[in-house]
Amino acid sequence: MSKKSKNLQNVVYSTNPNFAYEYEQDAEQQTLPPQQQKLYVSLDRKQRAGKEVTLIEGFVGSDDDLKELGKILKSKCGVGGSVKDNEILIQGNFKQKIYDLLIKEGYSQTKQKG
Repeated sequence: MSKKSKNLQNVVYSTNPNFAYEYEQDAEQQTLPPQQQKLYVSLDRKQRAGKEVTLIEGFVGSDDDLKELGKILKSKCGVGGSVKDNEILIQGNFKQKIYDLLIKEGYSQTKQKG
C-alpha cells in the first residue's frame, strides 16, 4: 500500500472526474520556549531489572528539540540514555544534577517528582 493512501481522510467513492481526496496533514508541534516548559524529573526502576534511570517528562515540542535536549543532558552527565515516547531516560541516579542543569539551561518551571 502506498504512503498516500494511509493518510486519506473522509474517503468516499465519487463518479465526479474532478474529485480530489483530502489528505491528513502531519502538523509539527511547535516547541515552547524553555521558560514555559513544565518538566518533571524523577527516578524510575520499572521494568529495568532494578537499575535506576532518571526520567524527564513533560516536554512540549518537536522530536528534534527533545532529542537535542536529551543529547545535552547525556553529555553533561557522561552517561548513556534514550529519548522515546516524549520522555528522556538517563542511565543512573542523576536526579539532582539534571534538575540543576535544566534550571541553568533556562527551564525555570522544572520540578522534582518522588
